[in-house]
Amino acid sequence: MTNTNNFINYDNLIQKEVERISTKYNKDFLDCEDLIKITGLGRDNVRNLLRSKNFPTTKVGKRQVVSVLNFVTWLTLNNSTSEVQNG
Repeated sequence: MTNTNNFINYDNLIQKEVERISTKYNKDFLDCEDLIKITGLGRDNVRNLLRSKNFPTTKVGKRQVVSVLNFVTWLTLNNSTSEVQNG
């Protein structure tokens, strides 16, 4: 007998969180300052995250940003399996 209470609908979860963050910040892309507010991490940690190879950033001019969809997807799918590492 399988326990259906452990099933998580990731697509629905991601969609709802993207809508919530996009509405709250009135943006489709997040920058360093937005990520500091959302995650509660310090500036150095957020900058390390933005430079991380496994973090889905987009470069706009000299700025690195992440789409709300990519951020929420990355956070949701990596939350239980990995940690952000410096460097």
